[in-house]
Amino acid sequence: MTTVSRNGSGAQRRAAARDRLRAVAVVGLGYWGPNWVRNLQGSGRCERIIACDADPARRAYVEGLYPAVRTHAGIEAALADPAVEAVVIATPVRTHWQLAKRCLEAGKSALVEKPLAASSRECAELIELAAARELVLMVGHTFEYSPSIDKLREIVNSGELGEIFYISAIRTNLGLIQRDINVVWDLAPHDISIILAVLGHAPESVNCQGRSHYNPGIEDVAMLTMNFSNNVIAFVHVSWLDPNKIRRTTIVGSRKMLVYDDIAYQEPIRIYDKGVSVLPYYDNFGEFHFSYRYGDIMAPRIAATEPLRVETEHFIDCVLNKRRPRSDGVSGLRVVSVLEAADASQHRDGALIPVRYSVTSN
Repeated sequence: MTTVSRNGSGAQRRAAARDRLRAVAVVGLGYWGPNWVRNLQGSGRCERIIACDADPARRAYVEGLYPAVRTHAGIEAALADPAVEAVVIATPVRTHWQLAKRCLEAGKSALVEKPLAASSRECAELIELAAARELVLMVGHTFEYSPSIDKLREIVNSGELGEIFYISAIRTNLGLIQRDINVVWDLAPHDISIILAVLGHAPESVNCQGRSHYNPGIEDVAMLTMNFSNNVIAFVHVSWLDPNKIRRTTIVGSRKMLVYDDIAYQEPIRIYDKGVSVLPYYDNFGEFHFSYRYGDIMAPRIAATEPLRVETEHFIDCVLNKRRPRSDGVSGLRVVSVLEAADASQHRDGALIPVRYSVTSN
């Protein structure tokens, strides 16, 4: 952060002032909202922070942790405040579109927690509105800001793994069972956004099967399959009903294999020099066989940085400098389009559904 002495020039003071936002609002103080308040305050780049939630207990909780943060029951005070330049929305999915639309219409940039909205149509409307107002629209794909995911992208793009064959992701735990969205909409956005970021493109089709065991019509366990071009396939298994908390992604390539375990804090990424080869020459079928390679295991060093802290800094920079975020509205649209196709597939007993993207990026 730029620092300027009291005797600095007017130009220096103005430059320092634009390294900070005048005010930021956080809407929704449930599980994730207070983490945004913590990181916004910890960044030192917000002159004021406003927190909004209808629950008095949640407001009191945040006030107790951060006495300098002003709280309100509704979003109206934040929208009417000309100093508020950006709003973070951490509320239930069904409220995302309406709240983000109100913020953009009021001239405030918006960061919306995943998923961006409840439909691709709503996502497209927010993207167009943000573009028309020249405002920042960002979606909270927090894992895209993880040093581990940066390393994953670096490894895949370097070609070290060879041609990517498939990706398998598992995200399970016992709870928290949601009442308004199914397990795919709740948990899968993390892995979908990671896979799309690592591969650099979106799937062409999706099929998904899930089952409801407690809330009729709200699946609590599911298996999602994404089909990409070049014969790449990705599997995402999500569950609220598993005895083990698992956050693991496996990437299998023609040369090497990689495992990313988000819970393994010491060595979150391990690269396995393992593979299968077909001997190039053989005289008859009896001589045909595969050659298996069992090599070393390498664990690259990963910086211990909180992804939400990186995401917070990135959002502030994008708002101040009118830059396009890494996880922009189009990124959010892609993930929601996959989720919609997954829902359609579940309703058709796992049928293959083409993914349609209503807005395309340049």
